[in-house]
Amino acid sequence: MSAEKKRKQVRVWMDGCFDMVHFGHANALRQGKEMGDYLAVGVHSDSEISKHKGPPVYNEQERYKMVRAIKWVDEVIEDAPYVTTLETMDQYNIDFCVHGDDITTTAEGQDTYHLVKAANRYKECKRTQGVSTTDLVGRMLLVTKTHHQKEGAEIDKAHVGAIGKDSFSRSPWTGCSQFLATSRKIIQFSGGKDPQPGDRIVYVAGAFDLFHILLTKWQKVAEQGEFVIVGLHTDPIVNRYKGCNYPIMNLHERVLSVLACRYVSEVVIGAPYSVTNELMDHFKVDVVCHGQTPIMPDIDGSDPYAEPKRQGKFKIIDSKNSLTTQMIIDRIIKNRLEYESRNKKKEAKELKIMQHLKDQSEQSI
Repeated sequence: MSAEKKRKQVRVWMDGCFDMVHFGHANALRQGKEMGDYLAVGVHSDSEISKHKGPPVYNEQERYKMVRAIKWVDEVIEDAPYVTTLETMDQYNIDFCVHGDDITTTAEGQDTYHLVKAANRYKECKRTQGVSTTDLVGRMLLVTKTHHQKEGAEIDKAHVGAIGKDSFSRSPWTGCSQFLATSRKIIQFSGGKDPQPGDRIVYVAGAFDLFHILLTKWQKVAEQGEFVIVGLHTDPIVNRYKGCNYPIMNLHERVLSVLACRYVSEVVIGAPYSVTNELMDHFKVDVVCHGQTPIMPDIDGSDPYAEPKRQGKFKIIDSKNSLTTQMIIDRIIKNRLEYESRNKKKEAKELKIMQHLKDQSEQSI
């Protein structure tokens, strides 16, 4: 028997709320998977989250489904305990638990990982700077466009809250800085695979703003072929056809969220609104898909899907999903005061812990 076959499979555990799933969640899971061979992810129930943090935006069934769609996840454990226990890890034959380098506590202020830390079955990964669920909820409540990537202009500095001289007045986890995209991060998220001979190539374009919106649609799109290419529209284009403060996530943020989905093979960053013959020929597209949402004409009044329709390669996909980004925003606005209170309490708790750690550090000097 070879040494490879004898080597024991390293099983990793990660858990969390995974509310408003975004590329920060995905990046943590990617890092966790790199530490072992098999990644089991525990997702907390609605009741557990409400007890310790406040009401989640998405319900538990929606959150279970979103986590299963992240390509580094091997298994989802539903209704995972809020405090990670050794019994849970042993039940699933887990070697160690991984969490980001931020702080997570119960409603009583207890470290949710104190048990696995004491047993020396805990490892940390780097938290992704520039994004948090709290930040995304805040964008929806504020109805601003400061997070958009503007064409031909500098990044709006109004959203760069945690980088300036007053950075220590905000929590580094809740008070987010502007996300800075890098080629390395995109490579880490990319599959790097080319279509194989005979693969049917599918193209679908849109804003794909929040993870749940792209999830069910891409499951249906993936049924149309073996290689799925997603065209992501720029922030100004999305804002033109959706209005208000859309997109909630800017182009760079949406790229990573899309790449994290197991149904996606490739992403076109800043895809043209109209699907041209040149684009279809370049990617050897066999079919162009669109959901059942109304199609807004291009800026010149033309049909953006005229060319694939002319070639007989256009198909409407029914994702069977009635949940929209606006519906999620409506949920947040309906419970606005509750979410604002939750966000303030969360940051206050983090700042208190930061001060405690700072005091301990000064005392040890």
